[in-house]
Amino acid sequence: MGSWEGSCWGWGRCAPGPLLLLSLLWAAPFALLGEETRQVSLEVISDWAGPPENLLHIRAVGTNSTLHYVWSTLGPPAVLLVATNTPHSALSVNWSLLLSSEPDGGLMVLPKDSVQFSSALVFTRLFEFDGTNTSGTATKPPGKPYPPYLLAKFSWNNVTGSLDPATLSATFQGHPIRDPTGAFTNGSLTFRVQAFPRSGRPTQPPRLLHTADTCQLEVALVGASPRGNRSLFGLEVAMLGPGPACPSVQGQSSIDDEYAPAVFQLDQLLWGSLPSGFVQWRPVAFSQKQGGRESALPCHASPPYPTLAYLLPQSPIVRAFFGSQNDFCAFNLTFGTPAGPGYWDHHYLSWSALLGVGAPPVDALSPLVLGIMAVALGAPALLLLVGGLFLLLGPKGYSEYQPIN
Repeated sequence: MGSWEGSCWGWGRCAPGPLLLLSLLWAAPFALLGEETRQVSLEVISDWAGPPENLLHIRAVGTNSTLHYVWSTLGPPAVLLVATNTPHSALSVNWSLLLSSEPDGGLMVLPKDSVQFSSALVFTRLFEFDGTNTSGTATKPPGKPYPPYLLAKFSWNNVTGSLDPATLSATFQGHPIRDPTGAFTNGSLTFRVQAFPRSGRPTQPPRLLHTADTCQLEVALVGASPRGNRSLFGLEVAMLGPGPACPSVQGQSSIDDEYAPAVFQLDQLLWGSLPSGFVQWRPVAFSQKQGGRESALPCHASPPYPTLAYLLPQSPIVRAFFGSQNDFCAFNLTFGTPAGPGYWDHHYLSWSALLGVGAPPVDALSPLVLGIMAVALGAPALLLLVGGLFLLLGPKGYSEYQPIN
């Protein structure tokens, strides 16, 4: 990391450089000028001619644009992100096509010429590694791998029952269809999604700053029995964007950890030039539901690499919207180190990320840090000012010297 960005020690702990400090000071007052709001609605779209299918549509309408997030567990869990330049765009679903072996054209956002950006994420595999005889964070993979869990072969709850209009959230909860070891007898993998009508922060760490242009995902593994004493877990994520090039991954340092214990960094995956999409997360996961410093785990993301569609499990909604496009990329997330803390402590693991369109949210200095800076910089200046005034205006001393006439 260059000298202008500051220096780092440990995982994710960085000292700010002058450029970062100036950029945060510049951004802070602009965050107070106002916030964009959107009218957000959640709807589970059903196939009236068949059994319930998990197709969740989040529609976020602004003054001149609409964002569509389409989440589904048809096949592996997946999400479509579509941005249009009109507040009147709508999702169209042809169920007979979508559920067929050739779903191309089964899902569209109309009018087609209003679409300014579209992308997709597909969550394909849950990894598990034996971390008993490994140490450090540099091992790739981090231990001997167990056979992965294929998320396309999970059974998922009916998402309608978890729909919460008050918090604009819904939860997909699943477990393997075949579970010969009984690992998921009392466990589950959940994908909780939440939309936002305006800017703000959640109450739970890592407290990512969200805007009305974002949707938050929390992935949680709860109660499943690990196959090793100190198992480490990971997640494979496939991506499909507007072009053949893989998205870039960038790190952004921060000096403010008020909202994310012990983490001074944001990682973000960006597609091309604006208008574009992004995925943003802190490189941290948690081994307890009430996340904190004592349960924080490092999260490592591999660089995105190109892959082909036939090597991945098919997502019907992605195929229905994009057709038989083959320009996929993928990256892997791994959580924790063998030294702990880890999933084995409480049989719990959670990781959060934001998806959105446009420029990713940028953390400004928090009131706490601004207050500390004001005291640290203002107190010496005030002491100098008071001291100078005292010297200038204070009582004059009289000398005992008497002149000789």
